[in-house]
Amino acid sequence: MHLLTRVSSAYRPAIALLTGCCLALAGGLFWANTPIASPVSKADPHEGVLDFTPNGTQPGLMSEMQPPTGCFSCHRNFDSESNQAEFLPHNSWGGSMMAHAARDPLFWAALDVANADLPGVGDYCLRCHTPTGWLEGRVRKTTEGGLIPGENGCSLTGDHTSFESSGNDYAGLTCHFCHRLTETGPNGEIAPLENGNFWIDDAINCKTPDGTYGGPCRKGPYTYQPGDSRTPPHGWEYSAHLDNGDVCGTCHNVSTPFTSAGPLKTLILEDGSDSGIPMPIERTFAEWQNSDFKAVLFRDGMGDDIRSVPALARGASCQDCHMASSEDPLAQACMNNEPGSRAGNLPVHEFVGANTWIPSIIRGVYGPALNDWDDRTSDLTRTIERARVMLTARSAQIEVSILPSVGGSNELDAAVKVVNLTGHKLPTGYVEGRRMWLHVVARGADNQVIWENGSWDPATGALSQDSQTKIYESKKGIWNAVSKTCVTEDAKGRAQFHFVLNDCVAKDNRIPPLGFTGGNNLEMRAVAYSYPETQPGSGRQVNFDVTNYSIPLPVGYSGEITVTATLKFQISSDDYIKFLKNQAVERGFQAENTMCTDGPGRPFDVGPQDKTRGQFVFDLWNDPKYGRSPPESMVSASVTTAVAQ
Repeated sequence: MHLLTRVSSAYRPAIALLTGCCLALAGGLFWANTPIASPVSKADPHEGVLDFTPNGTQPGLMSEMQPPTGCFSCHRNFDSESNQAEFLPHNSWGGSMMAHAARDPLFWAALDVANADLPGVGDYCLRCHTPTGWLEGRVRKTTEGGLIPGENGCSLTGDHTSFESSGNDYAGLTCHFCHRLTETGPNGEIAPLENGNFWIDDAINCKTPDGTYGGPCRKGPYTYQPGDSRTPPHGWEYSAHLDNGDVCGTCHNVSTPFTSAGPLKTLILEDGSDSGIPMPIERTFAEWQNSDFKAVLFRDGMGDDIRSVPALARGASCQDCHMASSEDPLAQACMNNEPGSRAGNLPVHEFVGANTWIPSIIRGVYGPALNDWDDRTSDLTRTIERARVMLTARSAQIEVSILPSVGGSNELDAAVKVVNLTGHKLPTGYVEGRRMWLHVVARGADNQVIWENGSWDPATGALSQDSQTKIYESKKGIWNAVSKTCVTEDAKGRAQFHFVLNDCVAKDNRIPPLGFTGGNNLEMRAVAYSYPETQPGSGRQVNFDVTNYSIPLPVGYSGEITVTATLKFQISSDDYIKFLKNQAVERGFQAENTMCTDGPGRPFDVGPQDKTRGQFVFDLWNDPKYGRSPPESMVSASVTTAVAQ
């Protein structure tokens, strides 16, 4: 097989990460002539031009990326009322955040902050959010190895609502992109399994048992024999890489950019020492690897397990949860195949997670126009419904108990236990503004609220907090060598979220998954919190957390008390949204059409237009239709007790 060979080998750090063949122009002289000044306040060893994406396949493909419209004629049902829309690949992908990664207004607002913090770093972000635009040389690197000012997305073609045919870079992570992914480079090179360091099959043709097809093979978890009625009408190849959870690590482990000069930031520990480890940003994949859920699955190429060797008793891959197989007896992967041809063996391309807010915005803002091509509104509605099922039925358990009183007759002591049912920390993923908390309410016999903790105000988007409020989150910051603290607030006391400049962790109390063995790993450990081992010396942490509450009672109260605890999840806090807006105002960001005035197709009549991206997402947050990123109620439990004076 012929694979793309234009890769850079500029980065070979001591942590034994290998890259591909050197592209001298992009990795050497050309970069050196275009200096970038870093705004980091402390001495920065990375001054000068950096290649933020030196690993893996580089721009300049011999076989172009095919658009989603090249797949939907066979892999989509255009009748939104049909049950086939529940499982066909294009319908289920069409509502996912994979399909809308380049439409996400939260991403675009954060991108502006990242580029302001470190000019050019948007190349590192856009590589994952619009891989087609990046691979075809419309971000920062051209296909010839030169540079363009595209790290702000202004050189992308198409727009948020254009038909997803060739030339629309806003189609997110497309079918052709994922089904061309390979584990290694053309000569067996290994890129760091994170940060979007992907390898793409760039073959001119694909040889299969039934003939040769033009273009690279479309890889997947199946193989076919000549005469099989399910054989696709295009080149195909069984891929063990796409058949297990490792493929997910490419995007779901995120560190500081691995630049041509080494890691941009390294992790500073609580004592001020430099660990030398690239700053961890997201570790969803590694969390799964260090849990009981990790399993090594071997398939016979027909999608049937012939051998399963779980690392521990609970083996489950990322796909088992986030691409669960359809239970429909009529499941089929292609409209040309007979109904039921994939019954019990069709991973649904829903890529379901916990995000309900951004899909609702995309549905409202862009959905009607996208419906001119297919019923994307229905796709997004299904995604939101599936995410709510994931949150309410598959993520956590909760228990409430009354403890013997230690505070006197005017106080009730209660405990709330939250159990993590997922294969990673709870919550996980992008940590900026993402959080989970306990809302606890005590009511008297007349249902009157006696006490409440952790209430969220829909009118302001603010979470009420005091010393008893339990919030599960990861807070990262910038190390201050003078105060010897990990700074997470600006000079005005406001929360700050500088994604690419962070180099320390101030807090991480997220609940570990079952059998978690990463508690002593500097990249995944709890910070300013602790989780005990299941047994002393086991190295396995518990997958639950218990929070005790002291509930004050009215003087002389007698009667029943019901304590109810509800676990809440929110995709974006008010602090984060306000930070993005304030950054746009205080740092003088331009409105999108002004910033992108020379870009193709400008001015846009969709998206931020005459607003900054930070203002745009702030206004959407304030819009009553979208409700200030309303928290989702995950699970709830109650206990009733009698209080006598």
